[in-house]
Amino acid sequence: MTNDKLIVQNLTQVQSRIEQAAVRAGRNPAGVTLVGVSKHRPVTAMLAAYRAGLRYFGENRVEEILAKIPDFLAQTNPADPPTIHLIGHLQSRKVADALRYSQMIHSVDTVKLARRIDRLALRDSRPPMPILLECNVSGEASKAGFQVANWQQEQAVLTAFLADVEAMLALSHVQILGLMTMAPIVSEAEETRPVFSSLRKLLTVCAEAFPQTEWRHLSMGMTDDFEVAVEEGATLVRVGRAIFET
Repeated sequence: MTNDKLIVQNLTQVQSRIEQAAVRAGRNPAGVTLVGVSKHRPVTAMLAAYRAGLRYFGENRVEEILAKIPDFLAQTNPADPPTIHLIGHLQSRKVADALRYSQMIHSVDTVKLARRIDRLALRDSRPPMPILLECNVSGEASKAGFQVANWQQEQAVLTAFLADVEAMLALSHVQILGLMTMAPIVSEAEETRPVFSSLRKLLTVCAEAFPQTEWRHLSMGMTDDFEVAVEEGATLVRVGRAIFET
């Protein structure tokens, strides 16, 4: 059974922490969107968060989106609908299903995947899909994403990434809105700062290289490190446990 009251309390606390982190960094808290990571959470918990004001929900797996989101949407206000973000790894064979319910995909990690999203969105007469480019800033072998570790020191790494970006910008049915990363698991949140700072600087480079595109989003920061991410410029933070664990 969902503890609705605790979810409301958790959500309020997370929003307060985001606001305080933004103020510390001299930012407008309104520039940070909280995406509640609802993977493995029941629809009842999602509804409790929705009733408390959460409007952005992040799911990791297409199968779970298909299983939960129709039921969830049916119980929300059509005049004030939630927004569903796919934040986990997306397999090419599941793109068509992902396009049915996702309003943004955070985890585009190859040009090939971007081209498939573009092709299927065009085939199905859908509007361009907003996407973020997942970047492996830390260089961890276990992490997906465009390999951009050491891009500030190695010109070849940056050149290769910008060439990929240029190829994706030529697609008509994907809309690149920014970058995403996952920081390493560390003992202290402060240790993630160099990763978030690096992604912010890479976004600036992309904006200078391709000014025709609106590079508005940095998706970075989760339950254990979102305050550091906000201080470093995150516009989307993906928080699950801190909201839904009751």
